[in-house]
Amino acid sequence: MDDLFSDAVRQLLADQCTPQVVRSIEGGQSAQPLWQLIEDSGFADALVDEVHGGAGLSLSEVFPVWELFGMYALPVPLAETMLARALLAQAGVTLPAGSITLAHGSVNAAGAVVCDNVKNGQVADWVLVTLGTECILLPVAQARKSPAGFVLDAMLEWPQAARVDAQTVAGAHDVRTLQACIYAAQLAGALMGVFNRTLQYANERSQFGRPIGKFQAIQHQLSVLSEHTFAARMAAQIGCHSGSATPDRLRVAVAKARTSEAALEVAALSHSIHGAIGFTEEFDLQLFTRRLHVWRQAGGSESYWHSVVGTELVDHHSGLALDLLRTATDIH
Repeated sequence: MDDLFSDAVRQLLADQCTPQVVRSIEGGQSAQPLWQLIEDSGFADALVDEVHGGAGLSLSEVFPVWELFGMYALPVPLAETMLARALLAQAGVTLPAGSITLAHGSVNAAGAVVCDNVKNGQVADWVLVTLGTECILLPVAQARKSPAGFVLDAMLEWPQAARVDAQTVAGAHDVRTLQACIYAAQLAGALMGVFNRTLQYANERSQFGRPIGKFQAIQHQLSVLSEHTFAARMAAQIGCHSGSATPDRLRVAVAKARTSEAALEVAALSHSIHGAIGFTEEFDLQLFTRRLHVWRQAGGSESYWHSVVGTELVDHHSGLALDLLRTATDIH
């Protein structure tokens, strides 16, 4: 069933999420037409249990789908929506139409809810905000929006009235871990996309009478690029290894640390092999390498998650380091 599901998503993205569509949304055009196609497909409810009208899939089963989101540079928060809807359904909250992203927020002196850097905040319809010991669902349309670092991200601020009227979800969710799980999977897809494009370019671009991929220096770069790409994909699978919609934090730490580490190396190697052409706006490579850099930081970079694994080893694990490694990476 998961192969059929991922094949259907792949076909939709191949037809509707072309580089031209990604560029137009990044340029300010509405993401609503693309989102409506996704909404009508039912893919956004994949993690929602069957009792509430979803497909009842687990994180392990949707990993290939989240990987595709990175491979096609999907410019809407579909992975976040899938996870948020599952959490809302579990809490008995009516699922809203539209896309949902995740954020950690705070309340300022005026009582307004402030989220400094909301991933996909420019294109999302709702934000599931963690505030202390609770979560609230807030509409983006009621927020004051400011640009953030990445073109699709935003700083959002809601007035106190919006907080009073918001639907409340009991309990707090670890937004950083949820985001890290999502972006590790999407990084795996983006890394694979960059690798495939770079390999194709090396085989097609000729210099001194033969493809540049025939030169030993380029072959060495491609081998290192391949090593990082496939190791990161295996780590991302570990991060999504769960029978439910809730990831395991230690597994996520392994996944995000490895994929974030690979993002820097793969972006640098791919641009090195492409030369100056890889940086140009007209060339598709930059759609993916920019996301490698942005997603590397989303949910915490490799240094943050390395410290999580180290803390687990030092403070909470009494056996051998190898035993912890086996526990965290066993996905059978």
